[in-house]
Amino acid sequence: MTAAAAYRVDTTSRLAQWRIDDLAAASYRKSDPFKIGLWNWHLSVEKSRTLIIRLYPEVTTLAKENPPIASFMIKVISLAAGERKCFVHPDVTDKQLKSSEDFVWTIEVPLSGKFIVDVEFLDIKTAPPDGGEPCSIWSGGLTCSQSNHTAIALLGRMLSEGIQTDVTINASDGSISAHRAILASRSPVIRSMFLHELKGKETAAIDISDMSIEACRALLNYMYGNVKKEEFLPHRLSLLHAADKYEISDLKDACHESLLEDIDTTNVLERLQNASVYHLPELKSSCLLYLVKFSKIYDIRDEFRSFLQCADRELIAEIFDQILGAWKGF
Repeated sequence: MTAAAAYRVDTTSRLAQWRIDDLAAASYRKSDPFKIGLWNWHLSVEKSRTLIIRLYPEVTTLAKENPPIASFMIKVISLAAGERKCFVHPDVTDKQLKSSEDFVWTIEVPLSGKFIVDVEFLDIKTAPPDGGEPCSIWSGGLTCSQSNHTAIALLGRMLSEGIQTDVTINASDGSISAHRAILASRSPVIRSMFLHELKGKETAAIDISDMSIEACRALLNYMYGNVKKEEFLPHRLSLLHAADKYEISDLKDACHESLLEDIDTTNVLERLQNASVYHLPELKSSCLLYLVKFSKIYDIRDEFRSFLQCADRELIAEIFDQILGAWKGF
């Protein structure tokens, strides 16, 4: 490892890993700054009879005026003598981090040889400048903004109050009334249906039997510019399917961006599969990076074995290409 690489922290949108080849006794090392969310961060390690690890934001005006309130998991993975050992700190929840003294973890077992400091951010919040409850920087705000700029706010009222509706959407477990003109303007596929299949029918209906009523309502609210983050986030995969099926390109982009934000061990395999199905190269690359370079395959071995039994052959080949490439570069 080069001198520069010894201080580099590798990152994805929410994960940071610092690989340390060796650390002499009675020594201290501080990482280069790395970007997660709105802030640059540092990790530091201090080795004596114990190992002391600190995580803190870089001193900037932003960090002083709006310090991050972070929830994260942190662990140290020892790779000494070919044996993999893992030391895990209890999850940290809503911890405000201003300085290097706000999070200090002391590991009583002295470590030698190679080890990895692994930090996975579960959430980062900021406090509004005018007071009030802190809000997450990853809560779908971009999606809501995109939706609100796509349609006039008043359209949401037309949908919720059923003003002059002229088409019925039949979901798997219920129905919603909507407006042909709005749906046709948002989806070329639905517009074609009105021009051909449903032409001339006074009481038109569209069957969307592969979506629940809740997911269908989130879809319509997005199309009308009235989507809320609390309904968007739980239905992202259903919305991605609908966006692809009905060619709603901005919704597909919004789902893609949102799914990139919170990849973790509970969802990475499902998202990898969906990235392959819906041709989302950035999501696929991020999932493969998370699994292979950051070694998260070790944390979900049983799930990964089951995944390989039903995954597409081409996708399996890509995964093993990544694994072989990682071994060559180690």
